Amino acid sequence: MNWGSWDEFAAMGGYGLYVWGSYGVTLAVLLVELLGLRLRQRRAVAAITAAEVGR
Repeated sequence: MNWGSWDEFAAMGGYGLYVWGSYGVTLAVLLVELLGLRLRQRRAVAAITAAEVGR
């Protein structure tokens, strides 16, 4: 598509709320997943360390 200004680009022909909203939701889900992965990794390392110390 061809937009004449940044405002028209952001509006996306009237669908801007849906387009940018979907990008926002996707970004939020990816961030939550990354934080969850980091938490699970820390718990796994702590469990392995505790198991090795308990030997």
